[in-house]
Amino acid sequence: MARTTPTPNKAASLELIEGFSLEMTGKDVPGLLEATHAIPQGTKINVTFLGNEDLEMRVTASKAVKDAGFVPVPHISARRLKAQDQLEEFLGALQEVGATEHVFVVGGDPAEPEGPYPDALSVIRTGLLQQYGVKAVSIAAYPEGHPDIPSDVLWRHLEDKSAALKEQGLDATILTQFSFDTDAVVDWVQQVRATGIDTIIRIGTPGPAGIKRLITFARRFGIGANAMIVKKYGFSLTNLMGTAGPDKFVTDLAALLAEDPASGPVKLHFYTFGGLLATAEWANKYVATQVS
Repeated sequence: MARTTPTPNKAASLELIEGFSLEMTGKDVPGLLEATHAIPQGTKINVTFLGNEDLEMRVTASKAVKDAGFVPVPHISARRLKAQDQLEEFLGALQEVGATEHVFVVGGDPAEPEGPYPDALSVIRTGLLQQYGVKAVSIAAYPEGHPDIPSDVLWRHLEDKSAALKEQGLDATILTQFSFDTDAVVDWVQQVRATGIDTIIRIGTPGPAGIKRLITFARRFGIGANAMIVKKYGFSLTNLMGTAGPDKFVTDLAALLAEDPASGPVKLHFYTFGGLLATAEWANKYVATQVS
């Protein structure tokens, strides 16, 4: 439902951004090293599982995250796995570098599964994760929907994955695709809590990046990018020059969540389309404005 612009709440903004997580690809190790000084030690950093990157690249990136003093959260893309052996090889290699305690299990992009795992739930149900030292699993969610998956299926999968992780004694985090619409996010958080799921939610949002780049990613992932939504986020479709940061989104989201005590634990996850350093520096500046 549409909401009026909330009054900024600095305490809520600080609580929301505290302990934020970041995302990088296997190719972003140089960017990680460049940004290390600006990222709080112990920050969770997700390492993606892209089709154009191999096992060695993903493992090397996860090790670099750990060696830099951060917590690696390697992605496991179910539909990209060609066989159980490949899953075990990846988990084994990650375990060797101490990077299996936290993982993010996601269905992945291929229209047809490349092996025996059609979705994240099928990987979770193998029971293999715990055998390689996994203690916490992040699962995907989509506050603004998914271009290829009906809403009722998304909700069923979220509930099934949450239940499976609880049954296996694994800690869970719900990590969302990025959004531009705070109203959609808050409505979705309320629906999650109404189902009885009380796990921590990390709301995805882009770090500062070029506006054209943000729009390209939004359209690729089926995210609302109409004029009204992006204006609420903080930029206009009539002026695509320059960059945009999530200042307004984070400030408004924090204030809205603070109005609802039932929203439960919610944090931020930054998609670093504009680079790790730019995102980390933005987060530091944002925190500084909230404590001034």
